[in-house]
Amino acid sequence: MSSPAPKSPELSDKSRKYDRQIRLWGEHGQTLLENAQICLINATALGAEVLKGVVLPGIGGFTIVDHLMVTEEDVGCNFFLDLGSVGQPRAKRCMQLLRELNPDVNGDYIDEHVEQLIDNQPDFFRSFDVIVATSISERTIVRLSNVLWEQSIPLIVARSIGFYGVARLQVREHCVVETHPDNKQTDLRLEHPFEGLRKHMDETELTSKVPWLVVLYKVLYEWVAAHDGRFPANYREKCEVRELIETKMSGEQENFEEAIKAVNSSFGGGKPSSAVMEILEDNRCVNINKESNSFWIMARALKDFVNNEGKGLLPVPGVLPDMTADTISYIKLQNVYRSQAAHDAEIVFRRARQLLKELNKPNDLITEKDVRLFCREAANIAVVRGSKIADEFEKGHRAPNIASGLETPNSLMAHYLVLRALDRFQAEYGCVPGESEAESDTSRIKSLAGKMLSELGIGALISDDLVYEICRYGGAEIHSISGYMGGCIAHELIKLVTKQYRPFDNTFIYDGSTSQTEVFKL
Repeated sequence: MSSPAPKSPELSDKSRKYDRQIRLWGEHGQTLLENAQICLINATALGAEVLKGVVLPGIGGFTIVDHLMVTEEDVGCNFFLDLGSVGQPRAKRCMQLLRELNPDVNGDYIDEHVEQLIDNQPDFFRSFDVIVATSISERTIVRLSNVLWEQSIPLIVARSIGFYGVARLQVREHCVVETHPDNKQTDLRLEHPFEGLRKHMDETELTSKVPWLVVLYKVLYEWVAAHDGRFPANYREKCEVRELIETKMSGEQENFEEAIKAVNSSFGGGKPSSAVMEILEDNRCVNINKESNSFWIMARALKDFVNNEGKGLLPVPGVLPDMTADTISYIKLQNVYRSQAAHDAEIVFRRARQLLKELNKPNDLITEKDVRLFCREAANIAVVRGSKIADEFEKGHRAPNIASGLETPNSLMAHYLVLRALDRFQAEYGCVPGESEAESDTSRIKSLAGKMLSELGIGALISDDLVYEICRYGGAEIHSISGYMGGCIAHELIKLVTKQYRPFDNTFIYDGSTSQTEVFKL
């Protein structure tokens, strides 16, 4: 069968260009990405690699803030600088070469120190969706963290030095509709069948051509009738259901075999999980106001549905897994679920519209398409609430977490502390450790790390080898390490911008010498 003609050459070209990533986050995710603006502070090798990872998939635009000129050292580790760039503004040259990767992306630069922007134009950052800062001083980290926390703009602070890398995410609140969980459970409503499903099952005969869901439904309710209306609640009882299905088989029947395999994973759909209930009971959901965003308004509409029409259950998602069956039988069953999903989503949509009216918000803030997606993903919605990076510089912050990490074998928590000590070293001595004398700086770094541990009330010691490893590079970046870290951070940027997948929470450490990564919540 021939393919339909594309709506326009432009759409066709764009779809071909971004086809693989659109399969991951959909057209709506791509649209959000193309409308996003990213600000990079300091065009280091790591910073350039981060931007590369969002320029290639088509970020709307980026701005580089960097007051430094290109040096020969920069050219040695940054693929987006060349010898002809030496002596020129680093922000300008990186911007020019990054734009060559994708003509669809807009690039800009500001040849100023970020501290000047914080002092003179604190609202400058409001035009960006995410800020990424690389290799900035301890003082700047604290100031930038406080400014962006108040403006509710996500911030990622990152550094790459030698074989080590660290990234810290600060996000006040991040709401995710499409979390894409690894083991997503299909909501089939076997224990709580809606009227349309009961009617369809009653009218469908059990044959070798029907979907396995029909087989499981009929056998399940035969088992329930023989057990005083109870549903199987443990492994033994589910084994009984499987055995009952086997008695109905006559020879090799693939749909019956699929039904047997599906027994363990087909129950429990419809009821909100504890994580979802926590969102529905959250104060921002219960007491929505004019400041509430579309996520919380839809969450409130969902809550009202669960408490009323849903009778304690979420809307039917309307998604079925693949099943061996004849086409007509499968499509009929699929339409039953889709019809109920559309019915439930319509109720939630009407309630959302009513809430928008009560709050004097525009009707087009929430579309029917938005609500259908929200209802489809309702079982896995998530809200991520982070902590302020500036708080980490206060005495005693997260001391139990740090102490626990240091006691864990092969943990990278010591790397985090040494990298923090590096920031402190720069603040006190005005240079990076190892830039002149690695041996003497090693003792200074160890002393600073020990002082930090003492402030936290922790008696652990930091390895001499780890401290020396930080000092022997003299603050230099290794491109392969920065490339890896840049790719990881770009992934997190895309998660934040598309509002899909959960971002890491909240500190990511990489040791390239052992190929080990770890995430801490600090």
